[in-house]
Amino acid sequence: MQYIIAHDLGTSGNKATLFTEMGKLVGSEVYSYDTNYFNNTWVEQDAHDWWKAVCYTTKSLLQSKNVAASDVVAVSFSGQMLGCLCVDKSGEPLRPSLIWADQRAIAQADQIENHISQWDYYNIVGHRNTASYGVQKLMWIRDNEPEVYEQTHKILNAKDYIVFRLTGKFYTDYSDGNSNGCFDLKNFKWSEELMGYAGIDMDKLPELRASTFVAGGVTEEAAKSCGLAVGTKVVLGGGDGVAANVGAGSISPGKTYSCMGTSAWITTTSEEPIFDEKMRTVTWAHMIPGLYAPNGTMQYAGGAYNWIKETICQMECYDAKQHGTSPYEYMNAQIAKSPVGANGIIFLPYLLGERAPRWDPYAKGAFIGLKPENNHGDMLRSVLEGVTMNLAIVLDVLRGSIEIDEIMVLGGGAKGDIWRQMMADIYDARITVPNLLEEANSMGAAVNAGVGIGLYKDFTAIDRFIDIKAAHEPDQAAVQAYEPVKTLFDDCYFALKDLYRKM
Repeated sequence: MQYIIAHDLGTSGNKATLFTEMGKLVGSEVYSYDTNYFNNTWVEQDAHDWWKAVCYTTKSLLQSKNVAASDVVAVSFSGQMLGCLCVDKSGEPLRPSLIWADQRAIAQADQIENHISQWDYYNIVGHRNTASYGVQKLMWIRDNEPEVYEQTHKILNAKDYIVFRLTGKFYTDYSDGNSNGCFDLKNFKWSEELMGYAGIDMDKLPELRASTFVAGGVTEEAAKSCGLAVGTKVVLGGGDGVAANVGAGSISPGKTYSCMGTSAWITTTSEEPIFDEKMRTVTWAHMIPGLYAPNGTMQYAGGAYNWIKETICQMECYDAKQHGTSPYEYMNAQIAKSPVGANGIIFLPYLLGERAPRWDPYAKGAFIGLKPENNHGDMLRSVLEGVTMNLAIVLDVLRGSIEIDEIMVLGGGAKGDIWRQMMADIYDARITVPNLLEEANSMGAAVNAGVGIGLYKDFTAIDRFIDIKAAHEPDQAAVQAYEPVKTLFDDCYFALKDLYRKM
């Protein structure tokens, strides 16, 4: 039996997952690491912790499943994006990594905007120019820690550092390159124009390769640390968002998925970037060479539902604890009794500001339209409707360029029948649910590994991994009923937009 190991380097830890070549999940191991939040917008991690996590989970996984290291034919990665880890020529980190959540480089983003408009930047990178991206963070290091900048040989994202530790080679793939904010999306190369505006030495960027590129074999030194066999093939992998594309079967134009976690997004696959005239969506380089992953991510989706649970659903939480069940069961039962439109309540889910589709850091959450006849279930339903209608705007932008009639839903928000049917009705699309709701990143990385080493002919091998357990068709009466509600939802945001800055 041949096996593949997929590592998913997230914000809270690394998950190593073992798959057979036929796509069966054998088991997984998780190792958590710390994140340092400070100075309001500064967020850092120690790259050595990433390596410890990979070594621990690899050894533990092989031992617990009684699999010989020699039977692992490849290892690949899904990793957190938009980071900036500075390493010297020997690959030693010079400081902790500024991870995706770090927002300190606002002044550096402004420096770039002095040279190029947001629209022109967006049409090169596929993203807005913000403090989130890697090159802006490197500019901050140059401006504030010049000694670190001078010693920096390469900047890496999380999975790129692990690839270096395993092989001794410096690479990044197109998707993580895209997250550095200086990537020419149309030509799959670093943008000399943007690097010039940033004032950054091009040599500090790693070499770009496709996600399927075999970076090398596991070195003898790395093998001793992580438990893999010397020479095991290391396939570069991709950023977590695009790995999930593959893991959700979004491998050809129009194939679309939505992940419903604390935040939420809708992502599709296309043959060309989608440049929205209002810049509401972004486009990533896909894990599949030559394709793209247009996307829109909102800040607070499942997080808003959890917030309402914690604030006004104490009785549901108490009853659930007494009966050993989930509070969401009691909440969903009340939602089922409320009609389309939640008896006139509109909820704006902007408790943490908003990314797509609003791109408004000042936006706030709001219940609008409350009346004496409204009840608990109406308020709960309005929260789910507000989150879903917000994502529907993202979907409409994508549909302006590509036909989408089916969406696979992943994450915690995919567990409830009520919410899934609501999505089908608001999106007017068939909603499918796979058997594994939390494994898309790992499955995408595993298939990428198999394609990279020639074990799989192409990315259609993902069909071996996915088993659809449920599907929801849109109720056309509900679809029609939601149309004026969606218009009202949009109107409510714009009516409050100017007020948010005063709050």
